[in-house]
Amino acid sequence: MKSPNANKQTIEGIPAERYKERLKEERAKLRRHYCTVFRFWRSCRYKPCKNARACLGDALACLKRNERTVPRDQQWKARQEILETTPEKDGPERAARECMPSELYRQ
Repeated sequence: MKSPNANKQTIEGIPAERYKERLKEERAKLRRHYCTVFRFWRSCRYKPCKNARACLGDALACLKRNERTVPRDQQWKARQEILETTPEKDGPERAARECMPSELYRQ
C-alpha cells in the first residue's frame, strides 16, 4: 500500500508548497535585512524607518529603488557574511540567502 504522502512533490525532503512558503518568507526577511545593512533608511520617506534606523516599511520597493546605488563588491560582501552564518543544509533559507540583493526583487 502506498503512503498517503507518496503523491506529494518534495524539494530537499520538504513538501513543495512548504518549501515555496519558507523560501518566500526568507526572501522577504533578506530584503528587509539588506535595506537595513545598506542604510537605505537614511533617505527613506517613511518616518518609522528613520527613527528605528532600520527598514520597517516596504522593503521590496526600497530595495528595488536603491539597490543600484550600492557597489557590487559591497553587495557581494554582505551576501558572503550572511552565507557564512548559514548551515549548508538549511533548505529554502540557504537557497534564498545565495541570491544577490538584485535577485530578491526580480521574481
